[in-house]
Amino acid sequence: MTHIQEMEMVLMISLFLTTILTLVLLRKFLKRNTTKVNRPPSPWRLPLIGNLHQLSLHPHRALKSLSLRFGPLMLLHFGRVPILVVSSGEAAQEVLKTHDLKFANRPRSKAVHGLFNGGRDVVFGPYGEYWRQMKSVCILNLLTNKMVASFEKIREEEVNTMIEKLEKASSSSSSENLSELFITITSDVTSRVALGRKHSEDETARDLKKRVRQIMELLGEFPIGDYIPVLAWIDNINGFNKRIKEVSQGFSDLMDKVIQEHVEAGNHKEDFVDILLSIESEKSIGLQAQRDDIKFMILDMFIGGTSTSSTLLEWIMTELIRNPKCMKKLQDEIRSTMVPNTSFVKEKEVANMKYLKAVVKEVLRVHPSLPLILPRLLSEDVKVKGYDIAAGTEVIINAWAIQRDKAVWGPDAEEFKPERHLETALDYHGKDLNYIPFGSGRRICPGIGLALGLVEVTVANLVGRFDWRVEAGPNGDDSDLAESVGLDICRKFPLIAFPSSVM
Repeated sequence: MTHIQEMEMVLMISLFLTTILTLVLLRKFLKRNTTKVNRPPSPWRLPLIGNLHQLSLHPHRALKSLSLRFGPLMLLHFGRVPILVVSSGEAAQEVLKTHDLKFANRPRSKAVHGLFNGGRDVVFGPYGEYWRQMKSVCILNLLTNKMVASFEKIREEEVNTMIEKLEKASSSSSSENLSELFITITSDVTSRVALGRKHSEDETARDLKKRVRQIMELLGEFPIGDYIPVLAWIDNINGFNKRIKEVSQGFSDLMDKVIQEHVEAGNHKEDFVDILLSIESEKSIGLQAQRDDIKFMILDMFIGGTSTSSTLLEWIMTELIRNPKCMKKLQDEIRSTMVPNTSFVKEKEVANMKYLKAVVKEVLRVHPSLPLILPRLLSEDVKVKGYDIAAGTEVIINAWAIQRDKAVWGPDAEEFKPERHLETALDYHGKDLNYIPFGSGRRICPGIGLALGLVEVTVANLVGRFDWRVEAGPNGDDSDLAESVGLDICRKFPLIAFPSSVM
């Protein structure tokens, strides 16, 4: 063997040993790094679908049951997508406060893509400059305390219209569908505030209310295609994709009529639509809002102003009727506060009704309109409660479970008990993460004042003006609390009640 051959042999052996040593070290390095990653506890999952099979028609209940076994911070997998489920106020504190910016984004679901063009709105839009500008437009022109107060006359007129209808039902000893009545009053107020007039008498309003309900149901679903792309064809088979297209087109057509009506009337900045149209035409503030974006912003207003508000009213009256002592206590407060020789409870009187506000707070606790706070998307790796959470993880915060946590609210956490709020400074604005009916942090609902302003004055007049009774159903009280499906959880069955005027 020549010297050159010997050198080549030594080189080959050295290269071989170096490769083996590199592989051994790499394996140890990867193994060491893998063992360092501390993921939250996870339930066992099936191949391909992950934990999707563990969701029921009511995901907030199914996820709470899982959290009781696996803890308040658990990692699920919906197909290929990791899902962090938060079920305690302590864990929510880190997500919504400590690391709020990292969790400020929204996942781009199939429903959001089809209904909102990927999120060209405030509710579902991705976090960024466009979102901040649009949120600012909404708050300044519709949701400030001054603007909310300026709509008092509209609220009073629509509540009086509702009262007149109930007086007729009372005089004829007939029942009234309160669920439908609540959808009508919230829709009419929202129409007048955002669109300049109400559309109760025409087909537009009926279609709009129907479309909003359909949208809430679609947004509350977990379509297979979002989580398992190879099974996306199932969303065609079960009609999900078709419903998205039909509802999106139907809503778009309705908004075209509304916007055209405003264009033909001239731009006088009289209502929210006029303001959005002026922004579109001026382009003076650097906000690139297109005509379709205006439709999505209007839809946001109707989702917040109609669907969730009517759901809240529905559960308030449900719980008061189911709890006669609470109803009586609230009636005493309202009737003792009412100005003599007047039949309408005004908002300045409502402002001093402590028990009314306690009732509203308690209903928001046990029946939050959105039991699962709208999902968030983690933008970068982070540690939460000592666990490693990877970027790209979707986050579901179970407000329904958090607000029924017996460790926080006591052994009677499942019970409706307004008195628990009388001696506390707890409010709706997400400061205490054990009570987050409207969310918290950057993505908290900006329309709290607009929604509660109508809800409180409506309840004050319903309860102050009438006594109420319902006919017992075949299943006793079970049907009273049966829940619908969708993003917001209203009653499964309409609330039918008999009003009896006390005036």
